Amino acid sequence: MPESSFSFEQYWDMARRRWLLMGSIGLMLLLAALVIALFWPPTYRSTAMILIIEQEIPTDLIRSTITSYADQQIERIKAQVMTRSRLLPIIEEHDLYTDLRDRDSSAAALKRFIDDIAIEVMSADVVDKRTGRPTQATIAFTLGYEGPTPEITQTIANELTTLFLSENLKSREQQVQETTAFLKEESGKLAESLALLEQKIAAFKNDAGGALPELFQMNMQLLSQVERELIEKNQQAQAQEERIIYLEGEMSRYVQTMDEGLGVLSLGKQLKMLRSQHAGLASYLSSEHPDIIKIRGEIEALERQGIRPVDDGEVSGTLKEEQARLAALLKQYGEEHPDVVRSRATIDRLSKEATSPGRTASNLLEGAPDDPVYVSYQTQLASAKTTLEHVRKSQAKLEKQAREYTARIERTPKLEPVYQSLLRDRDNTAQKFQEYRSRVLEAQMAEELELGRKGERFSLVEPPTLPESPVRPNRKAILFLGLVLAMAGGIGSGALAEALDGSIYTADRLREVTKMAPLTVIPYLRTVEEERAGGRRARLLGMGAVVLTVASLGFVHVFLLPLDVLWFVALRAMRLD
Repeated sequence: MPESSFSFEQYWDMARRRWLLMGSIGLMLLLAALVIALFWPPTYRSTAMILIIEQEIPTDLIRSTITSYADQQIERIKAQVMTRSRLLPIIEEHDLYTDLRDRDSSAAALKRFIDDIAIEVMSADVVDKRTGRPTQATIAFTLGYEGPTPEITQTIANELTTLFLSENLKSREQQVQETTAFLKEESGKLAESLALLEQKIAAFKNDAGGALPELFQMNMQLLSQVERELIEKNQQAQAQEERIIYLEGEMSRYVQTMDEGLGVLSLGKQLKMLRSQHAGLASYLSSEHPDIIKIRGEIEALERQGIRPVDDGEVSGTLKEEQARLAALLKQYGEEHPDVVRSRATIDRLSKEATSPGRTASNLLEGAPDDPVYVSYQTQLASAKTTLEHVRKSQAKLEKQAREYTARIERTPKLEPVYQSLLRDRDNTAQKFQEYRSRVLEAQMAEELELGRKGERFSLVEPPTLPESPVRPNRKAILFLGLVLAMAGGIGSGALAEALDGSIYTADRLREVTKMAPLTVIPYLRTVEEERAGGRRARLLGMGAVVLTVASLGFVHVFLLPLDVLWFVALRAMRLD
């Protein structure tokens, strides 16, 4: 059929010719939409609203060890809940998705169950406490389930809500307990390391003695003090030596004076006194000293005359004293020390005198000096020698201390790197240990916070309710869409049939085809059979319209609005009530 402009009359003629086709197509589409709207199984949704409540105690006082955001916590709990072990018992308990379980397997039913669970988060504009910047924070979320009946839907939603809340508590408690256990374990390891380092430092101090770097200044001060005391002792020793020399000289002059004048002392006593003086001077003077040479000459002169000491026991006593003195010197000095060499020479000489054949009882002179002046000189000389001996011992002790302090000072630089390394390790470990101890206390407080339900938690503010109407299908929309499709389908089918039909129904169409004007137009004359057939079609169409009208009214009454209510609404709208 060639394209041409259609007038309203032509459309009307087409509708009269194709009314049966258009009505049939439209009626079928409308009936299909009505059937879908009537028999589509309803789906109900029951939803719970869960509010995310922040920590009750200020974070400045107690900080929780759970650092994840609320949406992360929700996703973590969702992953823990949406598992086969958690959901499959619910499916079996309430006998859900029996067709899927019978036809396929439990995996298909589980997937369908997860798809029917809906979680939606609710966010708000807040200021992040960690960064101080505005951001979107999750303040609540909804947990819903879609099921075939209101009762089942509410029951499943309640179970899922309980599962979410309990899993959140369990998860938070587990997190804080694991954190506390980890920090305690690390703190214990640091305590063991710290104790081991303390043992190493104690052993190092024991091996180092007094040469520790921290004792360096004290050792320097002690060395200076010992050196000052040693100088004082040297001065004291020198003073005592000078006093001994002075007293021996005075005794010698006194003896000479008495021998020349009064003859108080015998030659034997003079020899005894000279030997005593020689033994005293030889203990601290060299053999080449003038005083030693002088006294030795006097002794040799008396011995050439055959003079012997008065008392043989005096030589033995002097020999014993010198031997004891040598033993004391050997404890302090070596064999090459001058004092040791002189002491050995004195002992050799006294030993020879003790075994000399000229020492007989007949030529020994008896008696002891009873002159008060001489006795005073002897007493002063003995006191000076005793003092000198004490000073020598103090000198030896101070020299030993000086050597010890010097060795410590020289050893300190070698020990300092190792000692400082141990101290650094000990200090770093102690600092870490204190930090972990503080963290353990904070973790324990955070654990008590979670166990006491004072931390961040989920609060059920709106439990799942029994749904009053299904969320799917939207029967109004289906019916309206079916009506639109019925009208469009009817008109479209009529237009398509007209376009594909090559018949000529009007004079104008005939003129367009033949290019000739018809002489006359005779209208179509229906036969009796056609009239009857048309009547039957009209009755069928009327019956279909009645059925469609009744079905539509029933649908409206059951699913949309009761007819009596609809009637009063219509009257109120027309202001006829």
